[in-house]
Amino acid sequence: MSVTIQRKGYGQVEPNHLSAQYTGQIYAQLPAMKAEGTSTVPITQLENGQFLKYDYAHEAANVTGDGEWLLVFNEVKLYDERRQNYKDFCMKASDMADGKIYPRLLKINVGDIFTTNTFGGLNTGEDATVGTSITLAMTDKLVINAQGFLEAAGQSPTGPIFQVVKEYTLADKQNAVKIQRIA
Repeated sequence: MSVTIQRKGYGQVEPNHLSAQYTGQIYAQLPAMKAEGTSTVPITQLENGQFLKYDYAHEAANVTGDGEWLLVFNEVKLYDERRQNYKDFCMKASDMADGKIYPRLLKINVGDIFTTNTFGGLNTGEDATVGTSITLAMTDKLVINAQGFLEAAGQSPTGPIFQVVKEYTLADKQNAVKIQRIA
């Protein structure tokens, strides 16, 4: 069997077994920045389930630095009384006092397991649908792309490698997959 994920709203993460919560491998001191020319500018939006590198030498969390890929996990689910369901949180630079996002990043070790529907790219709103979908099956391999999102692995994957271990449905009835880091 396979599952097609066409995300509506912002990315969601359900932590099933994340060792960073117990080992203290949580990083949250650097702002999310991207390099443009010779300067850095704030990243304007982050969703749970994205990945950033903790580039301490350049004092930024970004997708181009030398650091290790870390999972963006800013907020646990918030209850939305208007819709009587759960939604995940999207951090926006425009909501921050200094215009910078300081994301909470978790180190994902080999063996860690989490559930997510964060594929395809940034979304434009909590009711919007991401333009692309992905179809995944059990044992499919995933890697992190240059924009910090999970995608299907090619023939010779590099970097952290994840495997689909279960097809899943989130609390808001969206399709998702449970994945485990295997390398």
